[in-house]
Amino acid sequence: MIRLPALALLSLAAAPLAAQVHTPGMVHTPGMTHAETAVPKEGGQSAFAAIAEIVAILDADPNTDWPKVNIEGLRQHLIDMDDVVMRSEVGTRAVPGGMTFDVTGTGRVAAAIGRMLPAHAKELDGMDRYLATTAPIANGIRLTVTAAASGDTTTAARIKALGFAGLLAEGAHHQPHHLMMARGVGGHH
Repeated sequence: MIRLPALALLSLAAAPLAAQVHTPGMVHTPGMTHAETAVPKEGGQSAFAAIAEIVAILDADPNTDWPKVNIEGLRQHLIDMDDVVMRSEVGTRAVPGGMTFDVTGTGRVAAAIGRMLPAHAKELDGMDRYLATTAPIANGIRLTVTAAASGDTTTAARIKALGFAGLLAEGAHHQPHHLMMARGVGGHH
């Protein structure tokens, strides 16, 4: 007869119990390990994940007015965001207190630039630290962003460091805007 130390016996006895412990987000499927049954948190591609998050919020809200819900409008906006950030051409030049960005494209990209940049400039301009303006140019928009306070070299350096894409991401207006669009109470931009 083989005698095992008490600790070894306890660990052998605990092994089946450990296999039965579930953490939040896990689904039990007989014959599968925990690693195989964990439910991923990421929805995949970022637009898909953003839409999935919005749908979950709408589902959880008993006051959702489903006839007004416009997920397709949100999808079109996310396509615009992708086109502007990933497919536009951006020329930059320093101006006193900030930067000018000539954002151009063709076809769908140019149309997305025209829809998005004026709205984003208003958001930036509404922040205490920036002054932002847009002007139409051939195939796009010129976005100029400067420090609101004259001589604010820190904000001027921030504008240069963030660049066009970083400035588009400034503020927390995207998430509420996307939810409003999905609820059908906000326009495309």
